[in-house]
Amino acid sequence: MTPIAPTRTLAVLLTLLVAFGPVCTDLYLASLPDMARDLKTDTAMVQMTLSAFVVGFAVMQLGYGPLSDRFGRRRVIMGGVVLYVAASLFCVVAPTIETLIAGRFVQALGACCGPVVGRAVVRDIFPRDQAAKVMSYMASAMALAPLVAPTLGGWFHIWFGWRSNFLLLALFGVILLAMVWRLLGETNQHPDPTALDPGRMLENYATLLRDRRFVGYVLTVTLIFGGVFIYLSSASFVLI
Repeated sequence: MTPIAPTRTLAVLLTLLVAFGPVCTDLYLASLPDMARDLKTDTAMVQMTLSAFVVGFAVMQLGYGPLSDRFGRRRVIMGGVVLYVAASLFCVVAPTIETLIAGRFVQALGACCGPVVGRAVVRDIFPRDQAAKVMSYMASAMALAPLVAPTLGGWFHIWFGWRSNFLLLALFGVILLAMVWRLLGETNQHPDPTALDPGRMLENYATLLRDRRFVGYVLTVTLIFGGVFIYLSSASFVLI
């Protein structure tokens, strides 16, 4: 297996993969009130499309690391992006709010591959100093996406309706899939055949949960993001 050389183009690709999360949560926010009217449902049910995405995104973070350790980074990223594109297209044609919520949950299961496995690729191929620089690019993408995505999604909503936002998300996934296919080789030089062993996985999770500093950081970020998502799910109904 030939090692992959770190390049600026590859750094851009990994940064875009990390942006999956904020793009998917923020792009369609301006459409929430019209979605409620069009699907003949209430505010709480439309907000569930955001909650379902967050739950799916959180759950699958526990799985993509071991999966990529076992089967390789490239294969797992491509599988996740394909799932994401399929779920995005399902959301485009979802006839009811219940099916849209289900589609958003599955969409999150696919989208989560970007931030999790993308960071693993950085660790695989970039030297320590360069890896820190790439991680800073990723942090910038996480900060910029919530600024750009709602504006872009709002314009698409005005021009083509709320379903066009999910079509745009699917197109974003197709572009990233093509970039991964073309630019990203396998970076996991030593696949671990025991990575998916349930006992080992539980032991690893238990080790993290016993680390008070880790738990403290997790709780801090959880509270911060809880406040952010309360705003995200409510702002469009107040301001629009």
